[in-house]
Amino acid sequence: MHINNRLLTTMEEKKVSQYTLLKKGVDNKTLNRLKHNENITALTIEKLCIILECTPNDVLTFTNE
Repeated sequence: MHINNRLLTTMEEKKVSQYTLLKKGVDNKTLNRLKHNENITALTIEKLCIILECTPNDVLTFTNE
């Protein structure tokens, strides 16, 4: 699963910064996990989608690795 590129692109399109994510409840530990393409929970994906007003397809891509 690749989150980083799609998430960053969607954040740019929606003009949402990392600071905004922090202010809206995404903690530093989660941001660090996103930066390093580590596992996150479905709850985190839901929170990102609510903040960015998008769907999971806008923040992640599933791949066979």
